[in-house]
Amino acid sequence: MSKPFENKRIIITGASSGIGKEMAVQLSRQAARLTLAARSTDRLAEIAHLCQENGAQAIHVPTDVSDASQCQNLIQTSVNHYGGIDLLVNNAGYSMWAKFEDITQMEIGEKLFQVKFFGSVYCTHAALPFLKASKGQILTIASLTGKIGVPSRTYYSAANHALAGFFDALRGELIDDGVKVSMVYPGYIATSIREKAINSAGKPHGKTHIVESNAMPVDICVRQILEATAMKKRDILLTFKDRVGTWLKLISPSLLDYIARKETAYDQLSNAK
Repeated sequence: MSKPFENKRIIITGASSGIGKEMAVQLSRQAARLTLAARSTDRLAEIAHLCQENGAQAIHVPTDVSDASQCQNLIQTSVNHYGGIDLLVNNAGYSMWAKFEDITQMEIGEKLFQVKFFGSVYCTHAALPFLKASKGQILTIASLTGKIGVPSRTYYSAANHALAGFFDALRGELIDDGVKVSMVYPGYIATSIREKAINSAGKPHGKTHIVESNAMPVDICVRQILEATAMKKRDILLTFKDRVGTWLKLISPSLLDYIARKETAYDQLSNAK
């Protein structure tokens, strides 16, 4: 069995749940050398132990990526332990589900941007010298909302659009350095992100608003991401439906608006405050 990430020195943010956790587990089966980051010390320790049982080297560094100094500490701790970085996975973030006009705490947007956008920027900036030295790779987990603006996801869509623009520009800067930049735009994935999505008051909803059986299983999602990452793909869209959505934005944006409203249960928002 091919193991393209064997012995690769990999940092994963947002590694305590969802895509980040599953990515850590799958990479551990390839004997990668992992640094796991998130805010939850206990969950990180459990996942690091699981990765070690799978045959990988794994350390965990509790990190709030909204704090630039903590991002610098994460990168330096990983480099001190492994001697360098081959792959940085920017995955930390959370979502929202609220109509913009209903938001009562405007700082919700600032906090979401600080984690989803600036957290990726801070980690990338700190890791760049080491990624240049290894001619490594940056993998950023955005969202399909980074390609398609979605009702009830105003701030989240904006943060993911910002990620797309930032890393598109950075990719051009790094061509001569041999550092590859890959972006992932997942649609609906079976994780807890929708239960944890914040409402108009900035509190977690605690429940999902879609038919979860229609969501892609997280293990399949991560397997596809890792296969595309190993091939150094630039933009990664996981399903045919996701690709159709990006095409519709170009050829029939009004139809796409209609579909987006239906897909996100937009009419239920009045009961979701």
